Amino acid sequence: SKINLYIIYRVVIDNGVCSSATIVKVDSPRGHGILLEAVQILTDLNLSIKKAYISSDGRWNMDVFHVTDINGNKLNDQSVLKYIEQSIETVYYGENIEVNGLTALELTGTDRIGLLSEMFAVLSDLNCDVVDAKLWTHNGRVASMIYLKDCSSGSPILDSHRISKIEGRLKNVLNGDSDVKSAAKTCVSVDMMTHIERRLHQLMFEDRDYEKRSKKQERSPMVVVTVQNWAERGYSVVNVHCRDRTKLLFDVVCTLTDMEYAVFHATINTSEDQAHLEFYIRHKDGSPISSEAERQRVIQCLEAAVQRRASEGVRLELRHPDKQGLLAEVTRTFRENGLNVTRTEISTSCGMATNIFYVTDANGDEADSKLIESVREKIGFECLRVKEMPSVNRRKGDGEEHQQTKAVLVSLGSLVWRNLFSFGLVKSCS
Repeated sequence: SKINLYIIYRVVIDNGVCSSATIVKVDSPRGHGILLEAVQILTDLNLSIKKAYISSDGRWNMDVFHVTDINGNKLNDQSVLKYIEQSIETVYYGENIEVNGLTALELTGTDRIGLLSEMFAVLSDLNCDVVDAKLWTHNGRVASMIYLKDCSSGSPILDSHRISKIEGRLKNVLNGDSDVKSAAKTCVSVDMMTHIERRLHQLMFEDRDYEKRSKKQERSPMVVVTVQNWAERGYSVVNVHCRDRTKLLFDVVCTLTDMEYAVFHATINTSEDQAHLEFYIRHKDGSPISSEAERQRVIQCLEAAVQRRASEGVRLELRHPDKQGLLAEVTRTFRENGLNVTRTEISTSCGMATNIFYVTDANGDEADSKLIESVREKIGFECLRVKEMPSVNRRKGDGEEHQQTKAVLVSLGSLVWRNLFSFGLVKSCS
């Protein structure tokens, strides 16, 4: 589903300026969320944004993105380049999956071992076919968007009594032994046009997953966020330093946008496996961050935005002819063998299920390779493949100090730059 908006964009794609990346230049009028839409289009194509320069000149945005494909190569397929140009020039709000003829469920609750298995078992028992789904876990919380149809008829589930029964059963599973403050929520999605990953961020944010709920849930040493006010120019300056990954810029810009901050200038740089993002922001009303409490909340929320998708578990891909109860069977095998699912992406097309699972052991640590192979043997070696091992061994001690040192140096660099700006040695773009 798409809604076309009459917003004038000028898009220029250049493959000659940079030897290592394709340059995508976007000029557009200022407007809340417009930057997010451009970033969303690029990331929905699984493109990596290696560098970006965002600048606002009065009522106009000038954005430059250095992008590559998932393998780090420049984009040479003319059909892809044309699609990027046409998609950005005709901004739309919508999802990258076909949701017509499906019933969409939103779920939030307390995460625990085996939860996904129980959820899919309930849906299978209620004769529901899961066509598409995404589930994230963070800080002991879980959020999911699930698209369903009736197993027997293939039609969307519209009967209000049946929907209430589905919601009630799932809510009981999600609640578990939770207290009232962290009670589960289930509902049929009323906003089918919201991008699914943006909606997951919103659900996690509404569930306050950015708050530490136990002593074990410490801030990740691999994510450092600093926020400073530049009083002379009326900006708040946000720096994010973390491990680089796909869709990182989308996650950060999405969170700033939904917290109703406007990005006026930004610089994004990546080097090897590290990323540094710097944003000059204000509230929609034009004011900077005004209190220490607000500053801390921005830091917490951006840390959460980075961590929600940064699963370090083993990435398993299941390809199997679709059938009723498939997800319930597979996730039950995970649970019975001590594997915990931290994130999943479910999709079904032309009768074939393609499902991605990120799994750890029951303690949240890297799963033993012998255990992974045992599970693959039970499900089928040809059906369940290991697509990616964790890129980082979790070393608790030396990472935090290294990252914090980098963050301090970055902040000092920003301070020097701003002083040059104030003395007129660097020209303003605003």
